[in-house]
Amino acid sequence: MEETNREAVATAVQRVAGMLQRSDQLDKVEQYRRREARKKASVEARLKAAIQSQLDGVRTGLTQLHNALVDVKEIQGSLADVSNDWRQSINTIENLKDVKDAVVQHSQLASAVENLKNIFSVPEIVMETKQLIEQADLLQAHRKLMDLESSRDDLMYEQYRMDSRNTSDMSLIRIYFEDVQSLSDELAKQLWMVLQRSMGTVRRDPTMLVSVVRIIEREEKIDRRMLDRNKQTTFIPPGRPKQWKEKMFQMLERTVSTRIEGTQSETRESDKMWLVRLLELTRKYVLDDLIVVKNLMAQCFPPHYNTFHRFFCLYHQAVSARVQELASEDLEANEIVSLLTWVLNTYKSEDMMGHPDLRSECDVNHLEPLLPQDVVDELLSKYVQTFTSNITGWLRKALETDKKDWQKDTEPEADQDGYYQTTLPAIVFQMFEQNLQVAAQINAEFKEQVLKLCLKQMNSFLIRYKEEAIAYKEDHLRDRQLPQCYVQYMIAIINNCQTFKESINSLKRKYSQSAEPTASDANIEKTLNEVAKEGCQFLLDEVFLDLELHLNELLTRKWLLGSHAVDTICVTVEDYFNDFNKIKKPFNLEMTSEAHRRVVVEYIKAVMQKRMAFKNAEERREGADRMIKEAEQFKFLFKKLTAGEDTDRLCDSIAAIAEVFKLTDPTLLYLEVSTLVSKYPDIREEHILALLAVRGDATRDMRQTIIETLSQNKPSYMGIMQPIFKDITVPTTMTTMTSMATAKLLK
Repeated sequence: MEETNREAVATAVQRVAGMLQRSDQLDKVEQYRRREARKKASVEARLKAAIQSQLDGVRTGLTQLHNALVDVKEIQGSLADVSNDWRQSINTIENLKDVKDAVVQHSQLASAVENLKNIFSVPEIVMETKQLIEQADLLQAHRKLMDLESSRDDLMYEQYRMDSRNTSDMSLIRIYFEDVQSLSDELAKQLWMVLQRSMGTVRRDPTMLVSVVRIIEREEKIDRRMLDRNKQTTFIPPGRPKQWKEKMFQMLERTVSTRIEGTQSETRESDKMWLVRLLELTRKYVLDDLIVVKNLMAQCFPPHYNTFHRFFCLYHQAVSARVQELASEDLEANEIVSLLTWVLNTYKSEDMMGHPDLRSECDVNHLEPLLPQDVVDELLSKYVQTFTSNITGWLRKALETDKKDWQKDTEPEADQDGYYQTTLPAIVFQMFEQNLQVAAQINAEFKEQVLKLCLKQMNSFLIRYKEEAIAYKEDHLRDRQLPQCYVQYMIAIINNCQTFKESINSLKRKYSQSAEPTASDANIEKTLNEVAKEGCQFLLDEVFLDLELHLNELLTRKWLLGSHAVDTICVTVEDYFNDFNKIKKPFNLEMTSEAHRRVVVEYIKAVMQKRMAFKNAEERREGADRMIKEAEQFKFLFKKLTAGEDTDRLCDSIAAIAEVFKLTDPTLLYLEVSTLVSKYPDIREEHILALLAVRGDATRDMRQTIIETLSQNKPSYMGIMQPIFKDITVPTTMTTMTSMATAKLLK
């Protein structure tokens, strides 16, 4: 208590210190005191109210406990009185044994009298019962049938009790009541007929179905009673147990199976979409029937039947049996996909068993699979085999169609950016897209499998595509006039490679969950690059076939005297590249760079072929000036074609050679050649000898001195980004003589 008081005082001190931190707050001390007094009074009032409430509760509880104690004592006294009365009545009960026997005898006699009435009226009751059955008044018919069966069973039971070995009297009773069994069978037929039509009956006249269920429930009770008596007396009436409840469930199961089997109205021969229609009808019938069961039929059966769950399982079993039967047939690829999509996705979706109206009653996740996994795997394997065969044929046809387009006299279509293209990529990837969409409906694993298969087939297809592009070029070289749009369609072939790449990446992003590259990816990339690069090479070959005559004029006497060969070369290249602008990146840039390199290489080859030798310094100067001018022309042309990119290094090699020719002092020739070699380390001895030969004034000793000196200080050209002289060969003497002769003839 003292500790609590100390804590309270400390808290109060802290609170007052917080209130009086500034001097101006001293004026409000009285105001603070009144406010704290009000709070204290409020707290005390609440405490008093709470304590009073607790005291009232305790008082009430004590009162109730006292009343309960009084009641217990009264009950104890009453039980003692009952015990005394019971002990006194034991003797009275033993004295009433004779009365009890008399009552039993009276009951037996009364039963006999009642049965006598039924015995005399059996034929009449049989006729009335038949009429009631025909009129579909099943409840009344069953009541009369129960009366007849009760009379027969009681008589047979009494006879069995008196003399179980007297078979003649038992047979007599059985013969007299033989029509009763036929009535029972006839009534059963009517019940089964109603159950067969239960889906329609419950909509039109649910009371009829209720009557059937009530009759079956009555028979079940009688069956149980007779079986219990059989355990005590070993007597069982004829026709018992009827087990109509079990037969009812068997009839409902057959009805559901018949309902599912009856959905097929068409065959593959009459309709290619027969399976889709069959599955849709099955879905609709099952969903409609289960909704009827939930909303109407469940109210016609006792709750302990668990009617909806029972029908839910029956329909699941019937559908499973039907689907397995369909799976065993020789299905086509599209039919396999339709079946598996329906089984794996539609069946448990909101469109069928997972419908919102059914979800509250049953959990579809607890259902067994419609098809065993081994059957699913077998169907998927069969589909993959068929798909592989089909897609190979589709790709072959698509390529044949595209090849026919290559021979057209009209240019290929252009995309929105103006790049030439054919319809082949769109057709191929539309096929892939459709099949992947179908595969995605089955499951993610199968979708990945189909994607890998598509990529594998794509790899094989691209190899054929490459072969056809090469054949297309070779056919064109036999007659360069045909086809008229060879260049444009070769551009389209190159552009298709980029489209293929983009489409493959799009498919992988859309349908693949794995970012890991597959075995086919590298091969596809390699093949597409090869097709595109070879296509670019074919187009450049086409260009240089047109330039061949003009290239042969370079570094000849005709060229020295004034030739327009380079002007023609530049115009021709620019004209071709107006078409080559329709090539997509990056291939257009690579092609421009390659064209630039080849033009320069061909120009230098013309130098190395020693088609002419300068006779004097004036010719060397004129030739060098012309080479420098033409190098500038090439620079201007390819800067224009490459949108301002650096083109100096290649063209500067021509100017560097020109400087070797332009030099007037032969004694400085070594320095000029050294400068050339330092700029272009891939230049070889034969190149230098060829240059000196074209220059025309280098003596043998001078050539030998230059070569020996350069050989000792030869720089390495490993790692050069773009070697120029590496692929330039210097012809032998015979070749040189032939070239010079050709030049003279051309002149």
